[in-house]
Amino acid sequence: MTDFLSELAARSLRREPLTREDALRVLDGEDELIDVVAAAARVRRHFFGRRVKLNTIINMKSGLCPEDCGYCSQRLGSVSEILKYSWIDPDQAAEHAASAVAAGAKRVCLVASGRGPGDRDIRRVEHTIEKIKDDSPDVEICVCLGLLGDGQADRLREAGAHAYSHNLNTSEAHYREICSTHTFADRVDTLRRAAHAGLSPCSGAIFGMGETSDDVVDLAFALRELDPDSVPVNFLIPFQGTPLGGRWELTPERCLRILALFRFVFPDVEVRLAGGREIHLRGQQALALHLANSMFLGDYLTSEGQPGADDRQLIADAGFVIEGTGERTLPDARHDLVALRRRGAGTDLPANA
Repeated sequence: MTDFLSELAARSLRREPLTREDALRVLDGEDELIDVVAAAARVRRHFFGRRVKLNTIINMKSGLCPEDCGYCSQRLGSVSEILKYSWIDPDQAAEHAASAVAAGAKRVCLVASGRGPGDRDIRRVEHTIEKIKDDSPDVEICVCLGLLGDGQADRLREAGAHAYSHNLNTSEAHYREICSTHTFADRVDTLRRAAHAGLSPCSGAIFGMGETSDDVVDLAFALRELDPDSVPVNFLIPFQGTPLGGRWELTPERCLRILALFRFVFPDVEVRLAGGREIHLRGQQALALHLANSMFLGDYLTSEGQPGADDRQLIADAGFVIEGTGERTLPDARHDLVALRRRGAGTDLPANA
């Protein structure tokens, strides 16, 4: 391992930020891939040991979205032959959640297509959270409903949601190339609303959409400024019938270097292997577990993942263990008993009263 990588790992262990030059070297430098992975794996082991947190997605409402995100099979104008349906019943969602929890999932992600929720949608999700908690009281519930309006994040937290997920997806400079119906700033605003309401912020990216290494670094640094607790790393699933349906530009090495970069940038944060890992990492999924400490179990929003039994076998074969519901995911240093007020008097957000 080079002196550069050894020093980079040491600095990450001290939670010191990377420079732009450091980040670009991780992505494009001449350091051997195995050395890059080894250096980042040292950071992963320090903060998360051999634990892998399992998460699952429940697609509450699929397709027919008015937004035009170029990567998404649910977008306006998509002709991808995906499942399309309106809101599923809360009891059905709870049944899916209980099955995932029994298979080892610690977090259930409730996702619905659309620009953002209306009041009726929030009520549906509140009822669904209640049903899930009746069966699985210890499970973490993350909600992903698009752009949030005033007071909606507070209602989700009060209903029992643990986290809110809203990916930045790509850099601000590249964002206009993948979406025209909302902006990068809109996404940042929603993530801040969720954090201010007391929801654990979850935000990550999708790679393989024509972004440059500078875009990757810009995005990583923009996310760092928002201080998320979990960062999903997706690799583009090129659905036929979408504008990005022909993009197959990722290699396993590129994916691993991106994951290593995100581990260095987010040393004590949950970095999650998300959509597209099977088709782009292929035989290197086990190596990716030395970088990410979390992964999705089973299927995604509109595409199938590998069987859950294969995921659990992958974890065991790589020498890792599934994180239990009683274990903390984040290290103690990221848990603070003093919650700074960021709503009410002196802000634009309603008080918690």
